[in-house]
Amino acid sequence: MEKDLKNCIPEELNAIVAEFGQKPFVAKYLFTFIHQKNAASLDQITPLSKPFRAALTEAGYGISTLKTIQTFEDLDGTVKFVFETADGCRIESVRLRDEERNTFCISTQVGCRMGCLFCATGQLKYQRNLTAAEIVDQVYQMQTVVGKANNLVYMGMGEPLDNYDPTMRSVALINHKDGQNIGIRHITISTCGLPERIAAMANETLHPRLAISLHAADDKTRKNLMKAANRCTIRQLVDSVIQYQDVAKRRVTIEYCMIQSLNDAPQQARLLAELLKPLKCNVNLIEFNPFEGCDFLPSTPAAIRHFAEILERNGIETVIRFKRGQSIRAACGQLGADWLENKIKD
Repeated sequence: MEKDLKNCIPEELNAIVAEFGQKPFVAKYLFTFIHQKNAASLDQITPLSKPFRAALTEAGYGISTLKTIQTFEDLDGTVKFVFETADGCRIESVRLRDEERNTFCISTQVGCRMGCLFCATGQLKYQRNLTAAEIVDQVYQMQTVVGKANNLVYMGMGEPLDNYDPTMRSVALINHKDGQNIGIRHITISTCGLPERIAAMANETLHPRLAISLHAADDKTRKNLMKAANRCTIRQLVDSVIQYQDVAKRRVTIEYCMIQSLNDAPQQARLLAELLKPLKCNVNLIEFNPFEGCDFLPSTPAAIRHFAEILERNGIETVIRFKRGQSIRAACGQLGADWLENKIKD
């Protein structure tokens, strides 16, 4: 049985309290205090009797918490958090501010296996998956500093669907009515494209929004940019997204990082428009964010606008995402850039 109570869904907490001869409502106390009130220890769950808390502790049960190492704030209101796990691993998470709404960008792995050339995290060595508890605790720790999360995006360090079970468990925890109760329509999972995992998502009870890191409209260009593109063709990826949409009934966001002379030509915009015709989707065109050791250049503003115009003329809703949080290396693709720079200098 899982010893970290923050990692447990309500049914598992029910089983734990039953082992100790407690009533089912005790499990609800545990879940609510951990996931709604951000209790960091069993001693903070005061409705539980002292003997029961002591018995849980003696049996090895506890509540994990991330340690906040540093926070950085950009003039545009973006805040980057550096967290440390119990075993000394470090991850980064970001708060984005839009008027009065908070969007939290959270991580699912320490490092990443996907190896996307335009992403600093992709150049770091993969260390391990995060647990569901470590994923949701990023939200809880950030909320104590910047306030309630309105939207949650799994777009931080790591590939969420490469850490499938903890990622989906974290969605269930964060969505639960007795916890943070963040609506499923306000939760987005971003993936570089693992069709078998997208198909698995279609069979889940909860269906969060889906964002696809595409970044090219043809397989050759995509394989040059993304190691993960060798796992499947773009057509196979699109087919899996159609399958998910048939069940989830949600629009999909296509993420496209604009890199000068690589994927920003008008012809590629036309190819992309044709490719996306079967999907109910919108496109985010993202300015490439430079980092140490990467020679790519961002597309010019004029090239990005022209690319967007071609997509719009073909009936595809398109938004240009210009740089945010760049001064603190919190922009898309920059998480872990500070550590990567130190690695290169070493």
